Amino acid sequence: MSEINMSLTSILSAEAIDNAIKDCQDPDTFCYKKFFQLCGLSQKTPQEVKDVFRILDDDDSGFIEESELKFFLQQFVPTARVLTEKEAKSFMAAADKDSDGKIGVDEFQSMILS
Repeated sequence: MSEINMSLTSILSAEAIDNAIKDCQDPDTFCYKKFFQLCGLSQKTPQEVKDVFRILDDDDSGFIEESELKFFLQQFVPTARVLTEKEAKSFMAAADKDSDGKIGVDEFQSMILS
């Protein structure tokens, strides 16, 4: 887990990550757009966004599946809550442009940088 945090904090500031996590600590308050703004990801380069995607892609499949999305916040802060079913589904729906049930790196990038 700490290795993941190291790599994320080499791209995003720990303080910005904490602020983003605090903003959505109550169930059903996670808004991916606001989260990406608060943690600073939406201001990063396309390459940095790809690097973050690789860190978040737990099983190195080249995709983030809905099962991985539930633990999305914990990738940033291990003690963060899991996303609710509703949050995970709306996050997936927003990112999964080709409706294959998973988020590819290009989908992730266009969601964040749009």
